[in-house]
Amino acid sequence: MQISLVSWNVNGIRAVSAKDEFKEWFAQDKYDVISMQETKASVDQIPEHIASKDGYSSYFASSVVKKGYSGTAVYSKIQPLNVEIELPDPAYQGEGRIVHLEFEQFHFFNGYFPNGGAEIEDENGKGTGEFKRVPYKMGFFDSFFNYVQELRKSKPIVVCGDFNIAHKEIDLARPKTNTKNTGFLPLERAFLDKFTQAGYIDTFRHVHGDKPDNYTWWSYKSRARANNVGWRIDYFFVSEELKDNIADAYIENEVYGSDHCPVALVLDFK
Repeated sequence: MQISLVSWNVNGIRAVSAKDEFKEWFAQDKYDVISMQETKASVDQIPEHIASKDGYSSYFASSVVKKGYSGTAVYSKIQPLNVEIELPDPAYQGEGRIVHLEFEQFHFFNGYFPNGGAEIEDENGKGTGEFKRVPYKMGFFDSFFNYVQELRKSKPIVVCGDFNIAHKEIDLARPKTNTKNTGFLPLERAFLDKFTQAGYIDTFRHVHGDKPDNYTWWSYKSRARANNVGWRIDYFFVSEELKDNIADAYIENEVYGSDHCPVALVLDFK
């Protein structure tokens, strides 16, 4: 049995749902699990034909601290054993960043992980090299890591989503000029070092090795996507117990509609 999973930061589900590129992509039936991030809407604000999809059950996490912000969604053909919204730690609840489904073979997480926010300026308006939300971001990652490590004792882990971190220099087009920008700070990258050292496999790299010029996000500025000046910040990770089940992992960089593109994973359970 194969399970096909896909993840896409849609940068506003209401806006993207009006685009032909999204309509064509969403109409497909080839995925067993569809995950979205940055939906920026509560369920009652999502068009009915998008809030539900024939043959799938849908699960939404919406921000309650700020409307039109953050948010995640999962559509699944496979009936989960259990569903949780948000992390258990109250300090990291309220922004709709996590949908967690427990399946027979694994725990599945769809995450829209925090970005580092704006750079903090000194009294003269000069950047300090520190970013407003990096402490929250790293705390969120630690809370997430501790939780999945506990769950992993009983069942493997699959996690997808927008991590807002490019892990290695190969994962962004211009690493040298971004070492002091959030998303590529040493502190942020160190978390993905810790994560992979704990036995979580970057499935794209597992399948494709050090294949360059593969990105999942491009700024809307300066024709970045047309010139492929991007970052790979959207991932599928699996705990190493599922290493032999990885059948394929790929980036759907031909799909437009957002500043991100979808990423996909195929797991084979023989």
